[in-house]
Amino acid sequence: MTAASPDVAPRERVIVALDLPSVAVAEKLVGQLGDSIVFYKIGYQLGYAGGLSFAQDLIKSGKKVFFDLKLHDIGNTVNKGVESIVNSGATFLTVHAYPQTMTAALDAARGSKLKILAVTILTSYNDSDVTEAGYTGNARDQVKAKSEQACALGIDGIVCSAEESEMLRPIVGAGRLLVTPGIRPAGAESGDQKRIMTPAAAIRAGSDYLVVGRPITSVADPKAAADAIVREVSEATKA
Repeated sequence: MTAASPDVAPRERVIVALDLPSVAVAEKLVGQLGDSIVFYKIGYQLGYAGGLSFAQDLIKSGKKVFFDLKLHDIGNTVNKGVESIVNSGATFLTVHAYPQTMTAALDAARGSKLKILAVTILTSYNDSDVTEAGYTGNARDQVKAKSEQACALGIDGIVCSAEESEMLRPIVGAGRLLVTPGIRPAGAESGDQKRIMTPAAAIRAGSDYLVVGRPITSVADPKAAADAIVREVSEATKA
């Protein structure tokens, strides 16, 4: 399948998840990774521990930032929150795939460089979890339905597992991004992720960007792990 961003360099396709307890730990990791990685994700854990300010340092140093905040609130609250994030210089922001939330976020981001990504079904969910949460159908059905609705509203991209990328690429078209967490190199532990795929397989399935956390952040040599994943992505984009 063809990704929506064929001109993006392989090392820019790998987004390292800074799911870490402090800015000091994050700074150390970023220093270790050096030029190997240019894109970082900041979510709840680091965000609430000084990560929102740290993002400014990353951006000023030439890095890209993905705020994985999964916003979902009344429209006005989401709208004002996104306005603040637009001013931060971040590249990506996640919101939950609910119509009012997506519409409010898109309105606030209009005319800026910030891309709004819709979160459909978390990659830690399988079909049983989807049923337990009160949804009908399986995880794949829900991802498809939520993605179709998000695209109709004009969303910039979808966060989905690589298992769904091949299905979603023709739905989202060439102009929207597929951003994929739950990436695990061959032999890596799956942890709490249930819908996972290797970097190469995810790229071949149509994913544009891969979010990688523990396989890089929790190993003895993060730079070597990152370089190996970037090489795998590079080879997959040539195939």
